[in-house]
Amino acid sequence: MGIGNVLEKGNLIYAYDEKNKQLFAKPFNSKNGDKLMGYTNSTVNIKKGNLVYTYDEKGKQINARPA
Repeated sequence: MGIGNVLEKGNLIYAYDEKNKQLFAKPFNSKNGDKLMGYTNSTVNIKKGNLVYTYDEKGKQINARPA
């Protein structure tokens, strides 16, 4: 089952599956310009500082690239 929805709440970004079960949560700091960049069925992209981190549906970091 893949990623169905991703939401920013407070200082966390939550990823949910298609049945609205939480898959993982990642911290971010919007005051520093951190933000959710987007998501697909299998990945979530979060900008932190000058890097964009890509996480899989289990919350494991699979990539980091310059923003």
